[in-house]
Amino acid sequence: MPGQDALALEFVQFAVDCGVLRFGEFKTKAGRLSPYFFNAGLFDDGAKLGRLAQFYAQRLLASGLEFDMIFGPAYKGIPLGAALTVELARLGRNVPFCYNRKEAKDHGEGGTLVGAPLQGRVLIVDDVMSAGTAVRESIALIQAAGAQPHAVVIALDRQEKATENGLDVNHSAVQYVQQQLGLQVCAIARLEDLLRYLAQHAVPGLVDAHQRVQAYRERYGVSGVFT
Repeated sequence: MPGQDALALEFVQFAVDCGVLRFGEFKTKAGRLSPYFFNAGLFDDGAKLGRLAQFYAQRLLASGLEFDMIFGPAYKGIPLGAALTVELARLGRNVPFCYNRKEAKDHGEGGTLVGAPLQGRVLIVDDVMSAGTAVRESIALIQAAGAQPHAVVIALDRQEKATENGLDVNHSAVQYVQQQLGLQVCAIARLEDLLRYLAQHAVPGLVDAHQRVQAYRERYGVSGVFT
């Protein structure tokens, strides 16, 4: 839909302006040399985090995705989930929020979960999905609490092949989560949107970036079908 594309392109511009989305040569967890890098940790002040939450909320509300509460996996998912919960409440959609600790607390209330009790259909919030590890860990926590892992919302879908045992496979982490784990995935923007943004901004520096990102997409990109 044109409106969704406009939101995605606006988000890419925002990420570039904040220095969150950078171009150059970056090594990924899979050992690939990527021509771009998305570091959500650089949404590092109140204004940026607030605007980011607006993008998440706009995408979620436009998607029609149903959920009963929000879960932010440690660590990056915690501020993202908290900011999104605040923004949704501002827009009239007040939902509970929960997050986990990496290490269990042995005093006070104890345990690894903080916030509202996990129940109902749970929406997991994260920045990107590289291997789906954080999602699988979140699913285990949510199911152990008797709730339903229902969907995931991320900032950027890299739309590239995942790796298993050090080898490329023909599906992305997002496709795996959708098809094998049965969760819906909602993304503010995708690699396709990044390429569209670069094609529309033919300025010094970005022309070369467009060519390199396109080549990376051709080498490591996934089709729209899970195989």
